[in-house]
Amino acid sequence: MPARWAAACLAAVITCAACAIGGPPLPAIRVGVDLPLQGAEARAAKPALNGIQFYVRQHPALDGFSVQLAIKDDTAAGVPDPVKGSDNVTAFVQDSGVLAVIGPFDSSVARTEIPVANQAQLAMVSPVTSSPCLTKDVYLPASLSLSHAPVTCNNAGLPAASALRPTGVNNYFRLAPTDELQGPAAADYLFNTLQVLRAAVVSDHEAYGQALADSFSTRFARLGGSVVGRLELDQSTDATSFLQRVKADGAQAVYYGGVTANRGCVVRSQMAAVFGNGASVPFAGGDGIAEDPACLRDAGGGFAGIYATVPAIDPKAVASANTVVREFKSAYPSPSDFGPYTVVAYDATAVVYNALDHAIKAARGHAPKRSDVILQLATTTSFAGATGTVGFDPAGDTTHRVLAIYRSPASTATGAWALVGTVDYTAALPY
Repeated sequence: MPARWAAACLAAVITCAACAIGGPPLPAIRVGVDLPLQGAEARAAKPALNGIQFYVRQHPALDGFSVQLAIKDDTAAGVPDPVKGSDNVTAFVQDSGVLAVIGPFDSSVARTEIPVANQAQLAMVSPVTSSPCLTKDVYLPASLSLSHAPVTCNNAGLPAASALRPTGVNNYFRLAPTDELQGPAAADYLFNTLQVLRAAVVSDHEAYGQALADSFSTRFARLGGSVVGRLELDQSTDATSFLQRVKADGAQAVYYGGVTANRGCVVRSQMAAVFGNGASVPFAGGDGIAEDPACLRDAGGGFAGIYATVPAIDPKAVASANTVVREFKSAYPSPSDFGPYTVVAYDATAVVYNALDHAIKAARGHAPKRSDVILQLATTTSFAGATGTVGFDPAGDTTHRVLAIYRSPASTATGAWALVGTVDYTAALPY
């Protein structure tokens, strides 16, 4: 069945089910939601929750069942907490009415939640987690590694995906592309769009940053670019002499693999004395610096001309999201109600509904088993979502692999980052 017909049929099922409102109460099925609803991440997670709630508000019933959300916060002391997340999923498992979970937001939380849900055959759909090791045993494939050997999850100090699934069956699905695509996406954008031919690379000492730097370097060279120098950064490093050397070797951009906390954006401030205090020489990185006010503060006068990849599609980049965005903003008029993950969380909810719909039909109208919901998610290949066609590969990863490219504000460090492009690896991976 074509995706557009499948979506239309699901909408018809939901609408007809909703017609039962006014008669006897419908039996309920519940969907758990686990998000960081306090602290700094709440700025993104609460608008995502709004997207989930908006979908349920539009579709209150499904196949003769009312749909209810069981919402839990996975923060402790204002930060996402893996123990709290595990406790939340344990509570979902103990509630027999919960047939699937939307969340979490953080990969560290997911690592403790997946084994608990897996043993109970409870499906999880995350809108945004991107660590490769949640679904794979390899952190960086050989073709993106500088050594031409795969970097395993254990090499990176992380448990392998197989170790998180005691039943041997995958129960975890996500709509975000994985992090090993961020370095290649930055390489593609710098080389193809900004026409950078020579770049310097800086990385911190963490697995995330090392993998971004290595995968950027490998992809950039494969495209025909040259990496003219590499610096391993620590908290006390002054990169000025390194920057002088790479400038002399023709560097047209600097790529940073790492997070703001490891002072990578300080390198941007140091670039001013070498390249001039302008945006003509780009500084690029991954979602560890994207839209981060601390990065722009560290960059000082060099806050303009910073580019960052984010492993998620921005709804502004897809016309199919226009209607959902318009209807959402009519229902939730405050600017703070809408965020970068509102629409993808809306789509995560739609995918869960689609799986529930097929599982209920397979159960001849009865509440399905949790394992049947997993089966339906695992066979999702072409669901028409607001952000595009949603499908999952055998590992549970999205097959709609679109990354967004953002640029820092040009006139004031407190301005908004702008979406300047996308890199789409849906048709073919960059390795």
